[in-house]
Amino acid sequence: MTLELDRPLTRRTLSTETWLVLGLSLGQSAVYALTSIVAKLTAEGPLSAQTAALNTSRSERPYLDLTYQLLGISFALLPVLLAIHLLARSPGDPARTLGLDARRPGQDLVRGAGLAALIGLPGLALFWAAAQLGLNATLVPAALPDVWWAAPVLIFAAVQNAVLEEVIVVGYLVTRLRQLQWRLGAVVATSALLRGSYHLYQGFGAFVGNAVMGVIFSLYFLRTRRVMPLVVAHTLLDIVAFVGYAALPKEWFDWL
Repeated sequence: MTLELDRPLTRRTLSTETWLVLGLSLGQSAVYALTSIVAKLTAEGPLSAQTAALNTSRSERPYLDLTYQLLGISFALLPVLLAIHLLARSPGDPARTLGLDARRPGQDLVRGAGLAALIGLPGLALFWAAAQLGLNATLVPAALPDVWWAAPVLIFAAVQNAVLEEVIVVGYLVTRLRQLQWRLGAVVATSALLRGSYHLYQGFGAFVGNAVMGVIFSLYFLRTRRVMPLVVAHTLLDIVAFVGYAALPKEWFDWL
């Protein structure tokens, strides 16, 4: 008896695979974020009086804290490797499928910086407006102790966030939904709403801002088939947010 090992992937298999990848990564984060915003809304006091902290300390012992930080960053990237592995099976050549390579470093850097400016400046205005309206929790982008490794870890965290989100929510998800023959509008909306949903723990302004970012990024990927500029843009945005918050006087960020 000979087993048939080269059977083509069915729509059901691709759909199940997509749900599993999301369940192990940012889909799981979206469920936790939804639970978090419900908890904040049902707690005593307004949403604006509560805090959403990122990059928090995990131990009072500095080098144990560093170990936990690096382990968290490393393991968070495993879903990315899984997605790349699955894309190698179908449609094949994941580096070119995602546009996640070093073939155009200068162009990717310039376009990424342009996207960061396009998203970042209006995003600051949106965050300020949401804060004034009480639609966001008080955001603390970095809450690490004053240690020598804080800035490098924040930079690593920015890169990890960028790679994870752009590969999974844009490159992988958009590719799979197109393979499943979803309409273009549904693909863009799904990617954007997922991006917004796992930021809900920060508040409704963060949801809207990230959903808009998701529309722009998914449309860019559909047009260029390159996720690398998106990784560059996201990395720059997070480095400015994380390291800037840690390095500058805290009173500068009272509006968050």
